[in-house]
Amino acid sequence: MNQRKTGEYALISDAGGENCHAFVPYPLPPEPPLTVDKVLQVTMDHVLLALGRLDSISTLLPDTDLFLYMYIRKEAVLSSQIEGTQSSLSDLLLFEIEEAPGVPLDDVREVSNYVAAMDHGLSRLREGFPLSLRLIKEIHGVLLSKGRGSEKDPGEFRRTQNWVGGTRPGNALFVPPPANRVMECMGALEKFLHDEPMRMPLLTKAAMAHVQFETIHPFLDGNGRVGRLLITLLLCAEGVLSEPMLYLSLFFKAHRQEYYDLLQKVRTEGDWEGWVRFFMTGVKETSEVAVQTAKRLVQLFEKDRDMIHCLGKLTGSALRVHHALQQKPITSINRIKTMAGISVPTVTACLGAMQDLGIVEEVTGNKRGRIYRYSDYIKILSEGTEGAF
Repeated sequence: MNQRKTGEYALISDAGGENCHAFVPYPLPPEPPLTVDKVLQVTMDHVLLALGRLDSISTLLPDTDLFLYMYIRKEAVLSSQIEGTQSSLSDLLLFEIEEAPGVPLDDVREVSNYVAAMDHGLSRLREGFPLSLRLIKEIHGVLLSKGRGSEKDPGEFRRTQNWVGGTRPGNALFVPPPANRVMECMGALEKFLHDEPMRMPLLTKAAMAHVQFETIHPFLDGNGRVGRLLITLLLCAEGVLSEPMLYLSLFFKAHRQEYYDLLQKVRTEGDWEGWVRFFMTGVKETSEVAVQTAKRLVQLFEKDRDMIHCLGKLTGSALRVHHALQQKPITSINRIKTMAGISVPTVTACLGAMQDLGIVEEVTGNKRGRIYRYSDYIKILSEGTEGAF
């Protein structure tokens, strides 16, 4: 591989008056162009096949929306954990039914904001709004709308210098562009997203756009989460995925040091090839895991329905309770009553019978205000999240 330059350095002064250098990336695509050898080409071909299987996941699931509802929440937990939050999937689901989780409120609110930001971006794309700087800023505004980070200019590109690692730019691991170069860099990235000056294979474009966004670090906070969201939004905007099924946070989390090292090697050595190989591997593995997860959930639902069919006169109502639990796998008796359209005594009887079968468990230990959890469903989706079950 010929070493290439991917940017230049600008001299800045930190708050203590110390001179240091901020990295300003050159516009994409890289020059000289990405070298696609036979191994990388084969990998890309396999990735496209895996993505195709992922996009057809709706043929496996009786209700794709239910899977997406939970999968998006798992991604929110993982992406936020990378930034240091301690919330689990169970914490988020409890928070969403207004039950106090056993973690700092800021953590779970941060995860909830991520879900809202993702939903906002996907909704705007479905309305026909382009993937643009305006939309990226809107998403950031939702992400930091309340709780931790809400004082750090939500929805606005930064007007001051930031850095990654260290206590100041002078001893940081990486210093992004000066604030007065952010708009220039982001404008060039927007053109690249819109295939200017040239169109590139979509997955390569997504891989490069992610690095470029993280390198620019255009916001005072939330850059990592927005940068990971950008991958999924781009694939949806371009029509490769009909539904937002692909999330790479679990892969990035599992290979965190390699992820950071490869980002830095792009900046210091121009090693786009190493990054793209890593990215493609992540897309392939993540797609395969998502398909397997969907298959396991279908098997779980079928197994539990078979057990419920043995409940005699309770069967019909219990099946309705079971369907409600697929939509809200941590919930209360009153919420199930509303969702299933059956009385509190009947819901209570169904949950008691399903608890005896090992399908659900009561998590409060209280006689009143009980909360039930669809245990195996949560367990499958929580895999890879620390302390999530």
